Amino acid sequence: MSRLRFTISMSLDGFVAGPRQSVKDPLGIGGEQLHEWVIGLAAWREAHGLTGGEVNENTRVIDEAVTNIGATIMGRNMFGGHPGSWEAREEPWNGWWGDDPPFHHPVFVLTHYARPPLAMKGGTTFHFVTGGIEEALTRAREAARGKDITLAGGASAARQYLKAGLVDEMELHVVPVLLGGGERLFEGTGTALHGLRPVRTLATREVTHLKFARPGAA
Repeated sequence: MSRLRFTISMSLDGFVAGPRQSVKDPLGIGGEQLHEWVIGLAAWREAHGLTGGEVNENTRVIDEAVTNIGATIMGRNMFGGHPGSWEAREEPWNGWWGDDPPFHHPVFVLTHYARPPLAMKGGTTFHFVTGGIEEALTRAREAARGKDITLAGGASAARQYLKAGLVDEMELHVVPVLLGGGERLFEGTGTALHGLRPVRTLATREVTHLKFARPGAA
């Protein structure tokens, strides 16, 4: 069966986004620091249609993250745009990624508001799921056709899947910065790791990668 794999960057003080998130500043104040370790990598740049970039110890982490992925799940805030109904503006929000998003497979967006599928260039189609996390996972597994599924975030969607015990693999990229506020990943999730166990630690100058997996799911 397809595994649900979750990966996210986090500050030393436990935040995955800075304070005062908005359409103008989607990562919050200072939140862009969480991703500086990855945006210069050749592997990340290639996936986003860019050339050049660095190859270093972090490259294999990115290569692993995109291997054998057949579908993605994300929350409404991760997809972005104005809150509320999609019809609230003349032009509905179509995501942060332009006409050719980097996914190139079906993406399932958790939302309270129905919307027809949004087909983009490069094989990415966004499907808007109003039936909750289990419906989104069922549909993603069907679409993935035996491949794994990435849980892309944001924090609210990740917390729901973690608390439900549905995450098979989690990798936290802990960046040596302090944000001092924003959105915490583990807020309200309790003290358990919800069936996950540590399986690898990889420390580099820019970031420390902490990988967890459910026994038998690897």
